[in-house]
Amino acid sequence: MSILIKPIITEKATNDSELFNRFTFIVDKKANKLEIKGAVEATYGVSILSVKTLNYPIQRNTKFTKKGLVTGIKSGYKKAIVQVAEGESIDFYNNL
Repeated sequence: MSILIKPIITEKATNDSELFNRFTFIVDKKANKLEIKGAVEATYGVSILSVKTLNYPIQRNTKFTKKGLVTGIKSGYKKAIVQVAEGESIDFYNNL
């Protein structure tokens, strides 16, 4: 089971990483904070100060179109914000 699914690279997450040394990941829904901390430390070789998690629910929407009632779904996910120790950093672009 892979705990870390992918890093989130947006303007807000990049700004957070530059100013506060916080990095954002999409993680497995069943993973807890200790598992996330261990996975990030093992994968990137950095020491973690804190882990904050957010659960995003499934989003459903319904539209009335010419074809009739159209429903859509956007799957839910879990996001983890990891604060790295001072002086350390994670480079997401070194494997490209």
